[in-house]
Amino acid sequence: MKLTIIGGGGFRVPQVFEAVASDEAPVRIDELSLYDISPERLAIIRVIVERIASERRFAPRITVTTDLEEALQGADFVFSAVRVGGTAGRVADERIALELGVLGQETVGPGGLAYALRTIPFMVSLAETIRRVAPEAWVINFTNPAGIVTEAMRGVLGDRVVGICDTPIGLLRRAAAVAGAGTPPPGASASSELAFDYVGLNHLGWLRSLEVDGVERLPELLASDASLQRIEEARLLGFDWVRALGALPNEYLYYYSFTREANESIRAAASTRGEYLDVQQGAFFANPGTDPFESWTRTRHEREASYMAESREEGEERDVEDVAGGGYESVALDLMAALSSGTPATMILNVRNGGLVPALPEDAVVEVGCVVDADGVHPWPIASVEGEMLGLMTQVKAAEQLVIEAATRGSRELAWRGFAAHPLVDSVSVARKLVDAYSGHFGSIHKLLR
Repeated sequence: MKLTIIGGGGFRVPQVFEAVASDEAPVRIDELSLYDISPERLAIIRVIVERIASERRFAPRITVTTDLEEALQGADFVFSAVRVGGTAGRVADERIALELGVLGQETVGPGGLAYALRTIPFMVSLAETIRRVAPEAWVINFTNPAGIVTEAMRGVLGDRVVGICDTPIGLLRRAAAVAGAGTPPPGASASSELAFDYVGLNHLGWLRSLEVDGVERLPELLASDASLQRIEEARLLGFDWVRALGALPNEYLYYYSFTREANESIRAAASTRGEYLDVQQGAFFANPGTDPFESWTRTRHEREASYMAESREEGEERDVEDVAGGGYESVALDLMAALSSGTPATMILNVRNGGLVPALPEDAVVEVGCVVDADGVHPWPIASVEGEMLGLMTQVKAAEQLVIEAATRGSRELAWRGFAAHPLVDSVSVARKLVDAYSGHFGSIHKLLR
């Protein structure tokens, strides 16, 4: 089988290769094709993956190219992980929002909507090229904001595109381990004895039920300080708050539940997350040194350890078990294995709503538990979504769909409405200023919006 990575010069690509070439990989890839618009970044990443390949028994053949159609020819799976505008674009996403007094974060709030505006046109064009060159390929999207981008690509590819994220499965893994069900692999439940209810949008969701051997364990878990201490999301959002909710939130709910605190922490920091990564990764690609693999490994560790630092006390470090384990690359491999082998896997994925949450449009993309097999991805029924959970999902989804429509129709007015509809934008006038500021900074958005 052939796997093509769109964004093959990305910093995290060697992690995908490590998973693909692992002795324990659930599926074997014969060829890994790396596509990127930057030949310089491709060359550095190729050195690193070839170093990894030299130590692995099952390393696939590696090809690199700046020709998109060449990369897609014969692909069975296409993995999309691109950052339109690079890390410098992320810096602007975050800083422009902060300067206007609202949350500055990569995927949550106005920064995520700006990211979507400049990313959707490329991703829709990519989907059209895939449909023409590799119509039988499955597309696995991790390009952020993953839910919005996947929904836009569905307009071209339908059910052949699936959005993935490692945060909900990470939450499930931690909760299952604490509940005594063992640690499930990154893309699947531990065994047939584990059942769960997870619902939301990408970077906005809740684990609402966790059954082990037919017994509901979540209330017991929520009642125990010792249990919650072992779950990163509970430590981030506070034991009292998760107990009040009666559910374990995705870590990104921190930005909705503690917006003021997040803003204060981000503003007080020496740099935003985007600025930190821009400097860190810029330095790595500018000078990978005589041993790029060693340099990449060190840089990767620093990146992972500093993740969501604004949600922790100064000097507080992430627990080892929070950093360990498979990330999105392991979720992607488990998805590919289930689709190609037919062996069913239970996963949390970004898929078409189709009535799962009746208050949302049927074509909206939601993040829910699914069973994956050779026939495709099958979302399972979920419990009713009500109250503040439904209200937040409905409001955020409305903002997302307005931005998708703004990007596809090139409408400045729809973009303004989309920003104004988001719960983390507290003023219609600020929404207009945000659209104007992002349009003034990014030429692609300026050309897009009329």
